[in-house]
Amino acid sequence: MKSEELQNVVAGFTHEAFGSQAVFRTSLNALSYPGRPIEMPLDCALPRQGQAAAAALLLGLLDSDTTVWMSPSVLHSDATPWLRFHTGCKVVEDVHAAQFIWVAYGDSLPQISNLMLGSDAYPDQSATCIIETQGFDNGVADLVLQGPGINGERLLNVMGLPEAFLDQWASNHGMFPRGVDVFLTDATHIVGLPRTTSISRKAKA
Repeated sequence: MKSEELQNVVAGFTHEAFGSQAVFRTSLNALSYPGRPIEMPLDCALPRQGQAAAAALLLGLLDSDTTVWMSPSVLHSDATPWLRFHTGCKVVEDVHAAQFIWVAYGDSLPQISNLMLGSDAYPDQSATCIIETQGFDNGVADLVLQGPGINGERLLNVMGLPEAFLDQWASNHGMFPRGVDVFLTDATHIVGLPRTTSISRKAKA
């Protein structure tokens, strides 16, 4: 890393072990209850660019053996040296080679079918995608979620999903056991969407 990049890197977790464990537990909880907004512990300094919940999630999940692709808004900001310094992760240009994808709000979502999808024999060798949104507490819940971890169905309101996300998600869900898992974020919360979850629009009354 260049010295000028290091000069602007803020601290990571207040206590690295406790902080990463708390984030990991939160991520598992979110995937166990798909569609339920879960508050992200933010016991860390954060870069100026990118949502706090997304940055903290990646800080807790990445390490020196992982690769990450970052959309332009976060790639060309202080978020990149911050993640590289604190996790040792490798930032890659080829989205297909990335184990983690960070899509900042307003940036284009890569085609999900072009991501690392795993195989029938090794479905765990797939990407995890973190997508920033405008939030989960405004407007009317218009998405219907069904699948493991959901009793019947769960309604989800999310503002600012990338265009064509639902169509791409339908294809992703249909590839099970292959496919990616997704975390949606706002400033302080995450929502887990494992590939086992089906998502549809709520029928209008």
